[in-house]
Amino acid sequence: MKYLRRQLQDYQPVCEQEERDREIMLAFLRDHPDCLSRENSIAHFTASSWIVNEDRDKVLMVYHNIYRSWSWTGGHADGEADLLQVALREAAEETGIAALQPLQKEPVSLEILTVDGHEKGGNYVPSHLHLNVTFLLAGDEKLPLREKPDENSAVRWIPSKQIFSLVSEPWMAERVYSKLLKL
Repeated sequence: MKYLRRQLQDYQPVCEQEERDREIMLAFLRDHPDCLSRENSIAHFTASSWIVNEDRDKVLMVYHNIYRSWSWTGGHADGEADLLQVALREAAEETGIAALQPLQKEPVSLEILTVDGHEKGGNYVPSHLHLNVTFLLAGDEKLPLREKPDENSAVRWIPSKQIFSLVSEPWMAERVYSKLLKL
């Protein structure tokens, strides 16, 4: 957890949202030793990936079954403090591409995401927060893609210019994807 704490402390927020979210993340990390686990039903750390192609004119996205929107990849830390490894694992699981490369080891975005209550695996998951750390990855758009049916129903490279017409979550589009498109 020291490594994650240092990553968060060293991160330079690019906007007020990131600055405020980082403060909350650091406090939660300090006060909740179980914050890397879903056992903390209030909030827990997650990692996401913004995956670009070589020309950086397309983003690899999934159609997320719960959010019913085109989305980045990502998932729960499940006890792992190295969130870059979490982001890489989740991206490979959700897209079928194992040969993804980090373009940098440090996060490129921080955000606290609200998760509405939903059913997963036949069980109800109450509403909670994801303390999310995002990493920039690169992938080969010629590699075959594979869905992860329990989480997504489509995977595809989306031209950057089309993202806002496909994403149905306004907050994600306005607050998160818009800043990631500037990378």
